[in-house]
Amino acid sequence: MMDEPINIEVAYATPAKQSLIELTVPKGSTVEQGILASGITDIHTEIDLATAKVGVWNRVCKPSVELKDGDRIEIYRPLIADPKEVRKRRAEKAIQEGRADKVTGGRPNPLKADKAKAE
Repeated sequence: MMDEPINIEVAYATPAKQSLIELTVPKGSTVEQGILASGITDIHTEIDLATAKVGVWNRVCKPSVELKDGDRIEIYRPLIADPKEVRKRRAEKAIQEGRADKVTGGRPNPLKADKAKAE
């Protein structure tokens, strides 16, 4: 039966405001239909469903995926910075400050540091 109701949640968060909306939708509804039915785009007007990535329980999916009872739809914001770039800059800074081993990139090896002092 297509009109049998299922319970879902729609989640979206910014650093300033978080929303978790519980609602009931007809069985057979899609992720996109669940988002629209929740009214979350009225609360968070910056959400652009044409470009936003969405997921169900922490797994990215297409807006056309059919929902199951108990699903939590998540709307993801775009990344501000590339995680690889941030990690690379942090490692370079640690090396410059002497907080990292120049060869391995990890914490300085105390045995190696003692040997260098002895020389």
